[in-house]
Amino acid sequence: MKNKIYLFLSALVLTLSPSVLKAQTGAPVLFNSSWSFHKGDITDGITGVKAEGQWKTINLPHDWSIEGPFSDEWASATGYLPGGIGWYTKTFSGNANWQGKQVYIYFDGVYKNSEVWLNGHLLGKRPNGFISFQYELNPYLSFKGKNTITVKVDHSEFADSRWYTGSGIYRNVYLIVKDPVHTGPWDVAFTTPEVSAQKALIKVKVAITNSTKATALVTAKINLLDANAQVALSLQKQVRVKPGKHDVEFEQVLTSPKLWDTENANLYQLQVSINRNGKITDQVTQAVGIRSIRFDKDKGFFLNDNSTKLKGVCIHDDAGALGVAVPEEVWVRRLKILKDAGVNSLRLSHNPHADYLYNLCDQMGFLVMDEAFDEWEIGKNKWVAGWNVGTPSKNGYHEYFKEWADRDVNDMVMRARNHPSIIMWSIGNEIDYPNDPYTHEVLNTGRNPQIYGKGYLPDHPAASGLTPIAHQLVKAVKAVDITRPVTAALAGVVMSNEVGYPEELDVVGYNYQEYRYADDHKKFPNRIIYGSENGMAQQAWAAVDSNEYISAQYLWTGIDYLGEAGKWPQRSNGAGLIDLAGFKKPEYFYRQSLWSAKPMVYIGAREITKAEDKGIWSHRTAEPVWNWQAGSKVKVDCFTNCKETELFLNGKSLGRQSRATAKGHVPSWEVDYQPGELVAKGYNNGTEACAYPIKTTGEAYQISTIVDNDVFGSKTKGLSQVEIYITDKDGNWVFNAANEVSVAITGPAKLLGLESGSNSSHESYQANQRKALHGRLIAYVQTTGKPGTVQVQFSAGTLKSSTVTLTVK
Repeated sequence: MKNKIYLFLSALVLTLSPSVLKAQTGAPVLFNSSWSFHKGDITDGITGVKAEGQWKTINLPHDWSIEGPFSDEWASATGYLPGGIGWYTKTFSGNANWQGKQVYIYFDGVYKNSEVWLNGHLLGKRPNGFISFQYELNPYLSFKGKNTITVKVDHSEFADSRWYTGSGIYRNVYLIVKDPVHTGPWDVAFTTPEVSAQKALIKVKVAITNSTKATALVTAKINLLDANAQVALSLQKQVRVKPGKHDVEFEQVLTSPKLWDTENANLYQLQVSINRNGKITDQVTQAVGIRSIRFDKDKGFFLNDNSTKLKGVCIHDDAGALGVAVPEEVWVRRLKILKDAGVNSLRLSHNPHADYLYNLCDQMGFLVMDEAFDEWEIGKNKWVAGWNVGTPSKNGYHEYFKEWADRDVNDMVMRARNHPSIIMWSIGNEIDYPNDPYTHEVLNTGRNPQIYGKGYLPDHPAASGLTPIAHQLVKAVKAVDITRPVTAALAGVVMSNEVGYPEELDVVGYNYQEYRYADDHKKFPNRIIYGSENGMAQQAWAAVDSNEYISAQYLWTGIDYLGEAGKWPQRSNGAGLIDLAGFKKPEYFYRQSLWSAKPMVYIGAREITKAEDKGIWSHRTAEPVWNWQAGSKVKVDCFTNCKETELFLNGKSLGRQSRATAKGHVPSWEVDYQPGELVAKGYNNGTEACAYPIKTTGEAYQISTIVDNDVFGSKTKGLSQVEIYITDKDGNWVFNAANEVSVAITGPAKLLGLESGSNSSHESYQANQRKALHGRLIAYVQTTGKPGTVQVQFSAGTLKSSTVTLTVK
């Protein structure tokens, strides 16, 4: 592998250690270890002078906001967690072998208003906290001595978002050493303009940078490797590259391609190499996929010419206890859970996400809407005392929009354009939220499901301002990529229709406005409409399932998230199918009954007298509990995709029901409670296909654990996600248990956090104990990279404890 350069998006880079840097010139190397951090502003931060006691050693990624504490002095919008200012420094040695090379530092994301210095010299600043960026170090780099990188992060405007953003260098940082004639991280464009099962037209454009003062004669070569590492396609060209940038284009037909789709995520490896003076001096390798996409105004969405309904969820960046500094393994677990529910698409709300998430979507077969902004040149309401309560903050990205918007959206597209998972670029979410901030006279009429204030507010900016900005942003996207449609998620369609905003878009997302589908499809026959954000009700899905021209639904949300909270003590949002700990809610199983093809059945119970919430984000109150008062009458609801379901109580049948004729396609029974076991069995064509039991449980007696990974290598840090359950003597999960669980670790590992899924707990995420919610928790245990045995003990007062053993080889 010597002298080969791998694009940072490649999975290989995640396994490289700094010691590899000398041997593999050009390979992006994780630059995350041994940083120093200071919370608060300082006057001598640029010089790297450290006052004793003010700095602590950390490893990146790092989110200081999640360290708390929670307090109502902060904003409900961002989870009642602090912002502020933070400083980071890292000292590293130069390398004489770097002389004559180009040395860069690459930040995947810093929230926000970052400024970066090398040895006291300003390299640049980036206001947007979600955009990736890099700086060249050469002008101020010592090749033989010590160097200090200093980063200031200013999140003092803490109420600057409608959801939790975290604070700090919360994504990976890489050091990249390149040959003077090279390709940059985003300089390869892979497209497949013509695709069929028989053949695919492959186009590759490579931008070569020549940092010398003389023209360079190079051979540029591409190899496309299949899943068996066999060369499926190979092309090369000899070119003269003048100082600056020069594009080299390749084109060839590939026969019998392995197509990428949601069920078979077939990937190829694209190798782009530069040969100079008889040797390979630069090589970029990244995963690519061959697939076709198209939206039709009457027929919906097609993937590889197959009609496909987008069964989507919206997601934010955070993971509860971990804030936004989320290890990749956490998203692997979450995505597997969502995939099992039948989810095939993700809307990355409302910003570009971590680099590895796009890789996972490529590998696991998720279709992605990548999104740029939640506001444009005028600020939205960010609630401080609770959602839609009190006086909002107006701080936010709009302060930088005019100067940075085109560059930010351009960089978002450049960074991610080769991912086959991405099918849409969104330029904004609910920019047209009625009266927040834009308004129009039409708001005095008609039906407006989302509106701030009452009717038209003449003191607010006119909605006509939306259209020229949308035109500008669409142009910025298409300057980089014309292979995917540009969209936006509209909250005030009735208003936007009046000013021509939807006509600037290729496909138009409707948020919570299913009732407009039919009328707008007739009124605007050339408009491609889909659901970009939707509630949980069955009718919202029926609007997609029963209309050929509606291709998608994106539920709000796939996962609970910090921020956008109600009044204190609520500090996170519970709209997800799964909670902050990644545990499935009853709503998850209901969605699975609608979206999954694999036979499934679930039952949950509630008191008959308890009324269901009919709100747009309401969840079904069908908990898997069979502990009730003697003589109680209990409503048992069944979520299933099977044709028939039969309910058994202690072995006795309570009747079989058809899903097709059940109210809302949810079979249900009113049951006279008896302790024991309640079992639902699902049948297809008279044959049992699946079953789901719930049992009467005893008192909490012990702790039981489920570990996703317990063996690790010593060259990298690994994460073990341990599910913790409070159980009775027989090992049955005690749903109502709320015991405080403590964690003690010996060996080369540390506790990153404990998460219960509670939306109102103010327990410290830095503590080694936490109260269970619904009898369960998850623990995130990270190995340090040193070999040895790790013992993780979980205890809770008088309950029988449990010990998990991890091995680091």
